[in-house]
Amino acid sequence: MSAAPDARRRATVFGAAGFVGRHLVAHLEAEGWSVRAIRRGDESWRGAELGHVFYCIGLTANFRQRPFETVEAHVGMLADVLRQARFDSLVYLSSTRVYSAAASTREEAPIPVEPSDPSDLYDISKLMGEALCLSRPEPTVRVARLSNVFGDDMGPTNFLGSLIRDAVVDGRIVLGQDLGSEKDYVAVDYVARALAAIAERGTERLYNVARGRNTSHAAIVETLAKTLMLRVEVLPCSPIVRFAPIVTQRLAALLPEDSIDPLDRLAVLIAKTRDMTERDSKP
Repeated sequence: MSAAPDARRRATVFGAAGFVGRHLVAHLEAEGWSVRAIRRGDESWRGAELGHVFYCIGLTANFRQRPFETVEAHVGMLADVLRQARFDSLVYLSSTRVYSAAASTREEAPIPVEPSDPSDLYDISKLMGEALCLSRPEPTVRVARLSNVFGDDMGPTNFLGSLIRDAVVDGRIVLGQDLGSEKDYVAVDYVARALAAIAERGTERLYNVARGRNTSHAAIVETLAKTLMLRVEVLPCSPIVRFAPIVTQRLAALLPEDSIDPLDRLAVLIAKTRDMTERDSKP
């Protein structure tokens, strides 16, 4: 049950229909916040007092094929909000993917990018959004770099979600990365709590929001195979892609670290994926 709305804790969530956005709205409302949920095409925010703003608009799937939409999502709409909106604070959701070529995953580390590499379009657009935020003099305009967010209703739009979907629907997984590859996975419920803490109690301009520990593709596949009849194919010459563990000391000063191991949640994620697949297949 949601607590009664507290007018002193007012939030506006852009991208409220997305995976992270809808979980953030649910968390804030459960904590008694008064929440304005902004979805595509909603202009009601213009001229309003927005309170704490969370910019959750983003595009991850097919960003290489949708460069203009990617830049508009990560930069264009953000510029309008920063230029025109009245708010108490703003948290811009970026990504720990920007560390892919960096020597360190500390928030202050220099980040190299290559404009001629299509894969860097996502990182560059996120960094441009960050730069817009950090160009503002207000210390309450902040950036949260999220790692790979997972949850029961994430769908197949990210790596883990697509892996589970293929395993459930096809009984087969085809990997373009070596099984030794690994990533950081962070639970969406933890992300929602972290974003609220950053908005209300943050003292830094940049925060990593991550578990701080990696999980290998091999561990995920092995755990899936305990529940499902599964065939696994790794494409020839697939690279090993290992992201350095994400440094989370700044966030740890605001709330305890995420203790949820994604491997422990796979059985639930499989069941939820089955349910969604069955619903989608009904006429």
